[in-house]
Amino acid sequence: MNNSILYRLDWWLVLLYLLLVTVGITNVYSATYNDTLNSIFDFSQPVGKQFLFFLVSVFLGIIVLSLNVKFFEHFANVSYFISILLLAGLFLFGKTVSGATSWYNLGGFSLQPSEIAKLFTGLMIAGLLSKFQSDLKSIRTLFKVACCLFIPAILIVLQPDPGSALVFLAFFFPLFREGLNYSYFLIFLSLLALFLITLSFQIFIAIGIICFLIFVVFFILKRLNSKIKVWPFLLVLVLSVGYALSVDYIFNNVFEQRHRDRINIVIGKEVDTRGVGYNINQSKIAIGSGGFMGKGFLEGTQTKGGFVPEQHTDYIFSTIGEEWGFLGGFFVILLFCFLILRIVISAERQNSKFRRVFSYSVAGLIFLHFFVNVGMTLGIVPTIGIPLPFISYGGSSLLAFSIMIFIHLNFDANRLNDW
Repeated sequence: MNNSILYRLDWWLVLLYLLLVTVGITNVYSATYNDTLNSIFDFSQPVGKQFLFFLVSVFLGIIVLSLNVKFFEHFANVSYFISILLLAGLFLFGKTVSGATSWYNLGGFSLQPSEIAKLFTGLMIAGLLSKFQSDLKSIRTLFKVACCLFIPAILIVLQPDPGSALVFLAFFFPLFREGLNYSYFLIFLSLLALFLITLSFQIFIAIGIICFLIFVVFFILKRLNSKIKVWPFLLVLVLSVGYALSVDYIFNNVFEQRHRDRINIVIGKEVDTRGVGYNINQSKIAIGSGGFMGKGFLEGTQTKGGFVPEQHTDYIFSTIGEEWGFLGGFFVILLFCFLILRIVISAERQNSKFRRVFSYSVAGLIFLHFFVNVGMTLGIVPTIGIPLPFISYGGSSLLAFSIMIFIHLNFDANRLNDW
């Protein structure tokens, strides 16, 4: 490694990364603790495997820091192709867990290609937007970007693992930064809101709300500008009503029953504290019981009683809330906020579009994982089964996010030169 890079590293970002990993290993230890577990070096236990993957991540991170920054641009296309092959290979060689064929079995360890695909897709998108200084107002460029995002997302949905596929929405963060029209975001939010409104109310009530809102907007704009034409609003009305009428079919024929149940619980149509809503209910009980200061390390009764399933993976924030209380949970949230903000600030310092786009991709992926995972444990978003970066048990996730951080550190340390 170039020795001078040590002086140029963003050590605050390194500290935030190490703090989050430490929080993760500590709480994986607590969530999986039993009488036979005496050390984090027991590699037959989840905490031992997590610690081993951390060591591997640091080792690979050192290699990443030593690489020429141009290597990542040249490697972007190849890495993306490798990730597609890994995702496609699951249908032949994958291991099925909880109904999803999302892992390769590697002896005593498992590899989840969807986590690696996020990293390599970030490199691909960065390369695509920077190679010819592509304009995001070009239909051709938008089509290429959409294909790069949809191909891995569709392969992940077919596993089926729609939660991991949903995370690819995080790549809209760098796209908006690079000039993508915000109307696409407004359209997405409108479709999502219309979907939820239609599910929450009877279809005719939903259509009534749609008509009312569109006509209110029309008359307000008409008063501000008399030249406003009526036909665009009528077109939007027809498309919106058609979409609303299709929601019921999509919901009942495209989504699986477990996804329908989780969405119904979040929008309040069902209250199921024993079936599919059991996880969320027990998670909220665990977090609420922690109070302000928490019950203390290894003292969580919900955690020790095993009341929250998957507590060391998807629901690990409930362990933090129960044992470390509001203060512990708030501390973790602050760490993530500072980490994301630090990445965004340093991304803006980059003199290369490739590096800026990739760094924004890293920030977007961490943010979406963090927001959805914490929201899931609090019961404000549906359970879709994605890990909390650096904290949830899972070697593939820790490895992928760690390498993202180290690539970003490489870019930031070498932003003033292209050695």
